Amino acid sequence: MRKFTKLVAPALVAVLGFSAAVPTIAEAAPRHEAAYKTPVRNANIRADISGLRAQIDRAAARRTISQREATGLRRDAADVQRLYSSYARGGLSAQETRILQNRVNKVYTALHMERRDYDGRRG
Repeated sequence: MRKFTKLVAPALVAVLGFSAAVPTIAEAAPRHEAAYKTPVRNANIRADISGLRAQIDRAAARRTISQREATGLRRDAADVQRLYSSYARGGLSAQETRILQNRVNKVYTALHMERRDYDGRRG
């Protein structure tokens, strides 16, 4: 009986300790999902959108783009802001972040092209 206690008791303690340390699948899933929804992504996208608005306003004030071009670009930036607001309610996933970043980049590219065309109209 002593031999049995010496072998089984430490094994039982090890199994119980190990099972308490390993989270179940249900507990592990939210942590994994939460890793994609970081506040850093929210801050970066917010900063990109506000920077985009500031650059549009600056270009309009310097008259490197016309007011009509500025209005269209502001509308595009507002669309990105609305999309961000709808995505941000539940936190941004990696895919949502990628979509928003692509949309911001498209508006930046449009702003760059409008500055260089010197024609005073969209497109």
